[in-house]
Amino acid sequence: MEGSISRRRVAACTETAWCRAVPGGTGTAVIALSSSDVPNLQLLQNALQELQNSHPILKSKLHFNPISSTFSFLTSPTPFVQIKTYELPETSKILNDQNVLNYHKTPHDISISPLQIILEHELNENSPWQTLHYSDTAAASSADMLFVSLYEVGSGKWIVVFRLHVAACDRTTAVSLLEELLLLMNGGGVDKTGEVELGMEDLVPRMLAKKSMLSRGLNVISYSVNSLRLTNLKFKDVKSARRSQVARLQMNRTETHKILSECKSRGIKLSSVMVAAGLVATHSSGSHGLDRHQRKYGIITLIDCRRFLEPPLRSNHFGFYHAAILNSYTIRGGEELWELAKKISTTLEASKNSNKHFTDMSDLNFLLCRAVENPSLTESGAMRTSLMTVFEDTVVDNSGAMQAEIGVKDYIGCASTHGIGPSVAVFDTIRDGRLDCACVYPAPLHSREQMEALVDNMKALLVKG
Repeated sequence: MEGSISRRRVAACTETAWCRAVPGGTGTAVIALSSSDVPNLQLLQNALQELQNSHPILKSKLHFNPISSTFSFLTSPTPFVQIKTYELPETSKILNDQNVLNYHKTPHDISISPLQIILEHELNENSPWQTLHYSDTAAASSADMLFVSLYEVGSGKWIVVFRLHVAACDRTTAVSLLEELLLLMNGGGVDKTGEVELGMEDLVPRMLAKKSMLSRGLNVISYSVNSLRLTNLKFKDVKSARRSQVARLQMNRTETHKILSECKSRGIKLSSVMVAAGLVATHSSGSHGLDRHQRKYGIITLIDCRRFLEPPLRSNHFGFYHAAILNSYTIRGGEELWELAKKISTTLEASKNSNKHFTDMSDLNFLLCRAVENPSLTESGAMRTSLMTVFEDTVVDNSGAMQAEIGVKDYIGCASTHGIGPSVAVFDTIRDGRLDCACVYPAPLHSREQMEALVDNMKALLVKG
């Protein structure tokens, strides 16, 4: 009998913070795959059911109680997600509409693929969760956590899209979802070990998050004051409605190998040199709208906490189990890339060693929710929390051969940031030896031309070393 009824779990603090951020435009996770073969719909539907049965959060609905203003997950005993198909005429209309939107303020020499156009379209589709948050009627009190769409784009090409609420899908989850999907589509199986259906705060070792009330209060004040001293990337349009757009930073195998070898020899992670390149590129361009004297920039690094929890979680345990560390760096101009990267790496390690990702978790969640409720607390009401957000660890994907077997030619995975968030969020992957980054930014707060130039400058700095 127990298996035939829905289970309810109240959202933990970090999950609740994301639930409050998503309606404003931050936290819609999307994985978009481009295929040259007609997808086997029945095989895909079966794979989806298998994924949902293995990971209960995927067959959950997000419920909002307007009386208590709380969120909870209602997990169905059976999978229910269905694939929504867009045939060529419908897809063509979406592509045309997006092109009009893109080229209205975008130079025509910037080429955007159908895959990226559909990705951006899906990143900005948060209406189910937006309606949920702003509704006080029982009929609209719940929304799915997962949506799957299939787009026919012509010339025998198709795009499959998975769109998830980020409270159910951090980047590690997205990577595992793609890996398991490929296994299932190629006739394999997945690990069906039961998952602990708890939020991150319920699994953090008590001693690691220990902090007095006074310390928390002082910490919140410190974050608030310091945020006013941080320099932002120059804003292009602070009045128009925002949407998430993407710039891709891609390198060949030779360039990627050179950078990774340098990282290994210096004992630092790729994320540190990515941040260094972003800081140098931003400061040298003067694109913060100020003179080029020393400036302080904020950087948020997301740490996958699964291995630190009690009990430790595996990488294929779905949900959101990342915590943020906010550090600031003063740039004077003329910094050497690798020296700066080492400084960034050392600073991050010191923060981790002091358990800052756990001790400051509730403080940052509190400030995020306050900024969502009161955008005027941020500069120009732009709701920018930092210059960049990066992930501590880079995704390594060597499944190109398996992808090719089912016709996958390319894919992009990232999440929206046009509500509360950074000027640029970097989703980096080493894909069969090549660096491929999806750099997400809020437009038209920042223009596509501005961000493409920033990404090009970052790549030039990385390649030059």
